[in-house]
Formats: sequence, C-alpha cells, structure tokens
Amino acid sequence: MNIRLMELDDYEAVHELWMTIKGFAIRSIDDSREGVERFLKRNPTTSVVAEEDGKVVGAILCGHDGRRGCLYHVCVHPDHRRRGIGKAMVVFCMNALKKEEISKVSLIAFTANDIGNAFWNTIGWTRREDLNYYDFVLNSDNIVRFNR
Repeated sequence: MNIRLMELDDYEAVHELWMTIKGFAIRSIDDSREGVERFLKRNPTTSVVAEEDGKVVGAILCGHDGRRGCLYHVCVHPDHRRRGIGKAMVVFCMNALKKEEISKVSLIAFTANDIGNAFWNTIGWTRREDLNYYDFVLNSDNIVRFNR
C-alpha cells in the first residue's frame, strides 16, 4: 500500500471510489472536478490517496483555514477495510496539518454512518456533545445526492 498526496489527476479514480461507498453524500458542485481542483489549489499539501496495485482504494480531502483543519470525504473501498488504510491516511493528514502549524482538526460524520462513527471512536477521536452544528446554504445549485 502506498499513501501519497492527492493530485487533480487522481480525481476520476477518487470519484469512482466515492461512488462505491454506501450512504456517501456527493455535492454536485463541491465534488465536481472543478470543485476538487479549487480545494486542492487552496490545500496543496494535505489531501491524500491510498493506492494498492496502482488502484486508488482510499482518499481524504483535508484542508485548513489557517486555524483549524478539517477532514472531508474520508473513505476506504469496502473490499480494503479493516487493514489500517484509513488510520494511515488520517495520520498522514495529521502530520501534514502539523507541518502547517494547525493545532486542532474536526470532521463531520453522519449519525447514520455506523461504520464511520465506529472508526473515529476506535482511533481516538472525541465526539462533541457540547455544540450544535449549523449550515447556511449559499448556493442552492450545489445539490447533495446520497449513494445507495
């Protein structure tokens, strides 16, 4: 297994991976090639892919705003889970954020995502009970679709 920085050339393979994840939410604009390109230009040293036999089997979009890091779309292909790939990618991202002097990282996991929530609990992340998460939609054309 090889873990390396994500590049825009990885987009098709990463998108294909996203489509294999049941319950995964894809946004029509943010998760388009152009949206991912914008994200990678803003965060060129923090997003990651995991490859095995030349195929992308895991990915994380990781970025920061100068104060706090955030992980998005953390996923490992179902056939490659429970082998340490997810944890290794998270460690890669954490080290990249540390190099950029980021001290705190957050993520959002859907409450119905039992596999994801079990993963985060297992590797030592803390579920926050002391806050509410709010959204405000600026672009209603950015449609969310869930994989089934």
